[in-house]
Amino acid sequence: MGTLEETVDGVAERTGFSGVVRLDRGGVTELCAAYGLADRAHGVRNTVETQFATASGSKGLTALAVLSLVEQGVLALGTTARSLLGDDLRLVADDVTVEHLLAHRSGIGDYLDEDAIEDIADHLMPVPVHELDTTESFLPVLDGHGTVFAAGERFAYNNGGYVVLALLAERASGVGFHELVRTLVCEPAGMVDTAFLRSDELPGRAARGYLRADGLRTNVLHLPVLGSGDGGVYSTAADLSAFWDSFFAGQIVSPELVAEAVRPRSEWPAAAERFGLGFHLHPAGDAVWLEGHDAGVSFASLHQPSAAVTYTVVSNWSEGAWPIRRLLDERLSG
Repeated sequence: MGTLEETVDGVAERTGFSGVVRLDRGGVTELCAAYGLADRAHGVRNTVETQFATASGSKGLTALAVLSLVEQGVLALGTTARSLLGDDLRLVADDVTVEHLLAHRSGIGDYLDEDAIEDIADHLMPVPVHELDTTESFLPVLDGHGTVFAAGERFAYNNGGYVVLALLAERASGVGFHELVRTLVCEPAGMVDTAFLRSDELPGRAARGYLRADGLRTNVLHLPVLGSGDGGVYSTAADLSAFWDSFFAGQIVSPELVAEAVRPRSEWPAAAERFGLGFHLHPAGDAVWLEGHDAGVSFASLHQPSAAVTYTVVSNWSEGAWPIRRLLDERLSG
């Protein structure tokens, strides 16, 4: 068996990986490498400083923004969605709470049923994506989806629930959601290159997201032009490493709320994992991770406290990250 770098290089070459891989152990960066193109049309290569979309990896940042508001007393885990929604989203049951939404146990109908999508690149938003540039603008997308089960009854992964959380955070605090994530999560974590970016005006360091392993078609028509609570954050491998250090050091929210966030609330047998409040959890060990999968995006960032190991694999096409993620999981469990 070769070195980790040699093995990753081999998988990257064999699969045409486009993205960044980083692994830290005991505070030392053992591997940080970039592959492929950030902009295929212009031949711009990815670097270790490239900003990548994280799709549902953004949910962890949403959860921490909400938990920070809980810590401030602006919200409570028991705050009902209805108390802030008023007459909006009338199909959301009156007893659904912030905690239910964070834990994917709300039972509300979801605008994006991932189980019904065979190819993530085939999914299109039900409204023109350029209209989705604020959290409030998602109301027509969130509306009209009936309750699936009673709040708290069971776990069901729910994208719309995290947009509802963003909406509740805005209304409770009087501050825009993107600003809340910046000031309550990114700044305390030292995530200087992490932000919600508009897909139609990406800066030069941001990778374009591609629908296939080759070709020039991007995801700009598939996703909201500016994401909200369930996705839309762009970040770098370095920022994600800093995120885990800051999170577990209690620099974003208190150690008590860190413990709440990573306390298992649900088993998720279909995915062979557990789930806390915004965070994926190992079925038996202490590994915690964020992941995202969308048109033009595949992403996973994991931290295992007991081994002092952190890795991030992020790719700017829909399926790119998974072979290298599997490799890292196998090497780290061996």
